[in-house]
Formats: sequence, C-alpha cells, structure tokens
Amino acid sequence: MKDKLPPLATLGPLVALLAACLFFATQSDRFLSAGNFSLILQQVMVVGVIAIGQTLIILTAGIDLSCGMVMALGSIVMSKFATELGLPAPLAILCGVAATTAFGLLNGLLVTRVKLPSFIVTLGTMNIAFAITQLYSNSQTVTDLPPLLTALGNTFQLGQTEFAWGALLMIGLYLLAWFVLRDTAAGRHVYAVGNNAEATRLVGIPTQRVLLGVYVMAGLCYGVASLLSVARTGVGDPNAGQTENLDAITAVVLGGTSLFGGRGVVLGTLVGALIVGVFRNGLTLMGVSSIYQVLITGILVILAVATDQLSRKGAR
Repeated sequence: MKDKLPPLATLGPLVALLAACLFFATQSDRFLSAGNFSLILQQVMVVGVIAIGQTLIILTAGIDLSCGMVMALGSIVMSKFATELGLPAPLAILCGVAATTAFGLLNGLLVTRVKLPSFIVTLGTMNIAFAITQLYSNSQTVTDLPPLLTALGNTFQLGQTEFAWGALLMIGLYLLAWFVLRDTAAGRHVYAVGNNAEATRLVGIPTQRVLLGVYVMAGLCYGVASLLSVARTGVGDPNAGQTENLDAITAVVLGGTSLFGGRGVVLGTLVGALIVGVFRNGLTLMGVSSIYQVLITGILVILAVATDQLSRKGAR
C-alpha cells in the first residue's frame, strides 16, 4: 500500500490546500463562494505564470531571482510601445515578450557559457532589469492602454460567476507545461539534468543546450506574465514585480518541487500558488493584518523545504 501511494512531495501540497480551504471555510461564510474562488484565481494568475518558468529552472537545480523585475520590464515595454510609439497592440505585446525572453537568454548564456552560478547571475540581472525599467519609464505609470493589452483582464460568465480570461490562460499554460515535462523527450531531459548533469552529459544529452532552453522558456513565461499583469491592473506599472520573485519561489517550493533539482511536478506549483492565494485571501476575510500574512507565508516555505530535506534523507 505504501508503494502505491503518491510520494509525500506530490500529495502533501494538495492536502495542505484542502486543509487550508476547510479551515477558512469555518472562519468566514464568504470564503466558499464561487465569486471568492474566482477572485483567488485572478490574484494568483500573474505569479502562477511566473512560477511555471521558475519551476523549469529549479528542476535543473538553478534559481531565478530576476523573474519579477524582468516581468515588470516586459509590462513597461509593451505599454510604452503601444501608447508612446503608437505600435499596434499585437506588435507591442511581442516586443514586451521579446524583451523578457532576451533576459532569459542572457541568464542562460551566463550560466552555461561563462559558468556562473544562477543565484549570482539572476541577482545581477534583477538589478539591471529594475534599473532599465525605472529609467525607461521615468518611474511613471503608463496609462490609457489599448483594449487588447487589457483584454485578458476581462471576464466571462460561468454559471453565476465571472471568471477572468487570464486565469483560464494560466490553467492552460500549466496543462501544456505538464504535458511537455511528462510526455516529451525535452521534458525528460530537464529532469535528467537536474538529477545529475554530468551523468546526463555522458549519455549524450546536450546539457548546456537543455539549460539554455530552460532559461529562454522561463523568459517567455515572464513575458506572458507581463501581459497578465497589465491586463489585471489596466496600467503599465514600473514598481510591479518587486515581490513576485519570492512569491514564485514560494509557490514552487510549496508545490513539492525540490530545490536540489530533478524532482517535482509542475501542477504542484499551481497548487502551491493557490495555497499562498488561499492563505492571503482567507486571512484578509478574517481581518488579519497583512504583515501576519507574510509571516505565515515564510513559515510555510520553511516547512516545505524541511519536508523536502526529510524526504531526500528517507530516499537514501
């Protein structure tokens, strides 16, 4: 029976999510409403898409601290290109996504070619992206955006509840990433590099190319998150993204992906993002100060990492 059960790292996040929902349901009558769940999905859709890219990188035993600032840069690029340069909205969106993908390529080249640690590389590019964002925007919010840039923030009716198109896109991207990682050779190579990069290289898999592709795909995810951020807020905000890097890492860790690489399920990251969203939403409904929400999130991260360590020791 023990062998047939899912591993703790896979089952644990789902159990934690259900337990959190049950707890907050007892504390607030509004929590279990369909409208509230729709709100939670809207609140986590930006971090959720960023966390897809973060999951890919952490699966290879790396980490990306620049994701939030790169996302903010992408949102400013697409917003200003559309409003000030007068580019058609689709082209402006492509330019924003290209900017974030270029940062992903830069991170990947520094990690694979220069052999720098991902922590140091992305710490540097985080500050570079932040400086470029502030300089290019003059630290001013970009308003009066064309409707196409904010279309994913619009809602559609499902039963009696309004759901955002952006939340639907997030779920679709998770299903796509889950399929690629589980059922394609490229996805299996990502796990192999995270497990043992040298052994993977010796069997003929181009590990450097895999790593470079992972960072580029992560940058692409940050570009999509840029569009979702603009759609959700209705503006290009140069001060966005300042906590999204830690929120994304939190979602990945809570979702059961090992910080040591090679183990995890991307759908678990979605559960991790929802755990954070549920806790913040539930505590808000209870009237708890936002500082305690940060405190509890930190405790959850430590517990998740401790669980990962214990499961690794048990596997030995």
